[in-house]
Amino acid sequence: MKELLQLYCTFFRIGGLTFGGGLTMLPMLKYELIDKKHWVEEEELLNYYAVGQCTPGIIAVNTATFVGYKRKGIPGAIAATLGMVSPSLIIVSILAMFLDAFMSNPYVTHAVAGIKIIVCALMLNTVITMAKKSVVSAVCAGIAIAAFVLAFFSPIPTVLLVIISGAFGVLMMKLGRVKV
Repeated sequence: MKELLQLYCTFFRIGGLTFGGGLTMLPMLKYELIDKKHWVEEEELLNYYAVGQCTPGIIAVNTATFVGYKRKGIPGAIAATLGMVSPSLIIVSILAMFLDAFMSNPYVTHAVAGIKIIVCALMLNTVITMAKKSVVSAVCAGIAIAAFVLAFFSPIPTVLLVIISGAFGVLMMKLGRVKV
C-alpha cells in the first residue's frame, strides 16, 4: 500500500508541475523515476515513452500507466495513472466553478468569440490541406461532395457516411476507376 501511495504522489507531482505536454515531461520523468526513485532504467523509460507515443491517449498518462504496472501490476498502473491525471482534473474543476463568472465578463465573451473564429479557420485550413492530398480524381471529388451534402442536409449518421464512402472508394478502385 505504501508503494501505491508513492506511485500516486510521484506522478501527481509530475503531472502538476510539468506544463507543455509529454515532450516537456520527459526530463522530469527521468529525474523522478530514474535518478531519484530508481524505479526504471533509462532504456526502459524511453521504451515506455516510445510505446506511449504510439498508443491512443496522452503520452505522459500512458507512460505513468506502464511504470505503475511494472512496479505493482494493475493496482500500480491505476495509482500512477490517477496520480498523473489528478492535477489536471483538480485544475479544470476549479476553473469550471468560476466559468460562469468569467463568461459574464464582456472581455472574456469577446475573447471566446475570437477564439471560436480562429478555431473555425484552423479547421477549414486542415480540411483544405487534407482535400489537396485526398481528392486526387473526379471520383474522389464526387465522393467528397456527396458525403458533404449528405452530412449537411440529411439525418444519416456521420459514421455511416464514412463507412459508405470508404466502401464506395474500394469499389471504384476494384473497378479501375480510381488509382491508388
